[in-house]
Amino acid sequence: MGSGSLNEIMKKPTKAMLLSALIFPGLGHLFLKRYIAALVLLSVSFSAIYYLASKAVERALQISAKIQSGEVSPDIATITALVEKQSTGAEAQLLNIATVAFVVCWLVGIIDSYRVGCTRDKSDDVQD
Repeated sequence: MGSGSLNEIMKKPTKAMLLSALIFPGLGHLFLKRYIAALVLLSVSFSAIYYLASKAVERALQISAKIQSGEVSPDIATITALVEKQSTGAEAQLLNIATVAFVVCWLVGIIDSYRVGCTRDKSDDVQD
């Protein structure tokens, strides 16, 4: 392997893809200065994660309240059963939608930031 710098080894498409894959969906587009795509991916991803986290905290507080009131015994088997209890109806559907929205944004962020980065690299090579 040659003695190239990190910038020579890691081109824009790879950096953008890694930003979207490992840190947060949309950051690769932000790096590539595709602000509208970045805003859409960031906002949908953040909203989905916020909804999922808020529902998890809500469920934890409900279980905690049941334990404090004495309604539920504080043993691990009972708590595990309450945590594993599935949501029903509209709440379950919203949880599924939020999960799918985040996964789709994550995948689109990875694939599209790499694609846009490759397109930019090719256009930069042609201009040189």
